[in-house]
Amino acid sequence: MKVMTIYAHPADTITNCGGTLARHADAGDEIVALILTHGGRIHPNSYAEEWRKDSPDPEITGAGLDDVIANKKRELERAADVIGIGKLLTLDLDDAMSTVHEDVVDRLAEAVAAEQPDVVICDYPLNPALTANPHIAATMTVLAGIGRASIFLQNLDGRAEVNVKQVFFTSLPVHTGDGLSLYGVRNDLFIDITPVVGRKVAAMDCFASQGYAGLFARKLIESNNGEFGRVAGVNFAEAYSRMRNETHSLLPVTAAAMADDPLTRHVAYSQIDLRATYPWPAAGR
Repeated sequence: MKVMTIYAHPADTITNCGGTLARHADAGDEIVALILTHGGRIHPNSYAEEWRKDSPDPEITGAGLDDVIANKKRELERAADVIGIGKLLTLDLDDAMSTVHEDVVDRLAEAVAAEQPDVVICDYPLNPALTANPHIAATMTVLAGIGRASIFLQNLDGRAEVNVKQVFFTSLPVHTGDGLSLYGVRNDLFIDITPVVGRKVAAMDCFASQGYAGLFARKLIESNNGEFGRVAGVNFAEAYSRMRNETHSLLPVTAAAMADDPLTRHVAYSQIDLRATYPWPAAGR
């Protein structure tokens, strides 16, 4: 299977679905990550915080946009190596992305057509009217690009149509574990990332310029992936909402559901002390 992630900023792929990608990479699947913006203005902690010091380092405060972008790309490349992402694509758009632009949709459609992924992972679009959120604009662009790639015609475009089999949305901020609460608004699929959570920690630690390295990486994974893990009955999980319905020959019940023991699940999903197992500073840093 070929998995393609498409997100607004360099770190988004790691924070949202890094554990899932690590498991697919370990299973031998091909992983491609497409990043729409250069990320130079997003979480510029190491630069903005330097300016607040009484004696700031001129090498840091003197960094231009090209320098900041190059550093972000190095961080992303290191994180991708940790996770097992085989290919990185960057469009290097400006971070001030707030609307869908036809030329960007064209570029994204070309990328989807070139890569021909089986599935795409991107942010849940939340409210498209919230134009201040670049994640929403990014996902609306993704969906438009996937749609455009699906109507390519060999006669007119020099390539055949590409039909993505499924789109998995991340970042739907809902932690309910059933289909009745919140009128059915929920994440309907969880991936157990417990076996690879250490790699997700290590990958997030790569984004030092954003202030992600260290305690924030562990806090985010404990609170977000830990809570999704509680709902899923495992130590750590990543949550998804599927865009399309799926068809089965028989009613599906997963192996995890069959093995679940309601009596002891709260004990079973509380086995790992993340900060003790993956302390900061990490060895060698």
